[in-house]
Amino acid sequence: MSTEPPPYPTGPDPDDNDPFRKQPPPTGAGGGSPYDTPPPGGGPGGGPGGGAPPPPYGGDPYGSPDPLSGMPPLADSGKRVLARIIDMVLVGIVVWALSWLFGTHEYDLDPDKVDAGKSFGQSLLAAVLYIAYDSYFISKSGQTLGKKWLGMRVANLNDGATPTLQSALARAAVLWVPFAFCCACVWTAVCGGWSFFDKPYKQGLHDKAAKTVVVSTG
Repeated sequence: MSTEPPPYPTGPDPDDNDPFRKQPPPTGAGGGSPYDTPPPGGGPGGGPGGGAPPPPYGGDPYGSPDPLSGMPPLADSGKRVLARIIDMVLVGIVVWALSWLFGTHEYDLDPDKVDAGKSFGQSLLAAVLYIAYDSYFISKSGQTLGKKWLGMRVANLNDGATPTLQSALARAAVLWVPFAFCCACVWTAVCGGWSFFDKPYKQGLHDKAAKTVVVSTG
């Protein structure tokens, strides 16, 4: 009889329990995500020569055949807009309060009486606070308060993980710098509204810059 002790059991890989990463697609009849890549083989709907049909979104411009496989469904663009409005109101209240506190608030609508220094100061303050807010929450959990309340989060397109601070900062800068310094309404509509028409990943222009997507959590 062997006297060698049994091998020491190893625990599960911590990454396997990370809810922010891609999860393996479920197995069994009727299972699977709408973003799963079908297995190779023939059958109805198969590709030429009995191969698998193409990914449901026609491939990934960043390299992999179907990066959304194993990830939650993409968030609804309308809910994304509502979450963004909530975030803008929350941060806007802080911007308004600090503008009054530091004397950078520009409230005169008469263009002949506008103080350029105050106007720039308020815009700079808004840009800094919006970028800091977005970058902090997105890099921490993938969710701003608006996104958390409406059941969605930002994820890396390639692996489903929470974006790094660098990615979150790039994403926030593309969204908020033009918003704070020029054409706020137009840029918000173009940058955020891009997700309504983007195929296949419903990305806003800020998502494209950071290679992120917004997925549902509920």
